[in-house]
Amino acid sequence: MSRVERIEVQVKSLSLDELRAFRDWFARFDAQLWDDQIEGDASNGKLRSLAERALDDHESGRSTTL
Repeated sequence: MSRVERIEVQVKSLSLDELRAFRDWFARFDAQLWDDQIEGDASNGKLRSLAERALDDHESGRSTTL
């Protein structure tokens, strides 16, 4: 049995209160990972070309007001 399969079995055995607590914890954990990835990508320049393209498109009139 893989590690993920073992975790699945354990999650399925949680009570509703435990599942709610786990779900809340996992949402925070996953959001932090995403934030860390975006911050890392911004720091190392991976997002620079996207930002430049968006600004160019806006300056060229190829954007719409939200």
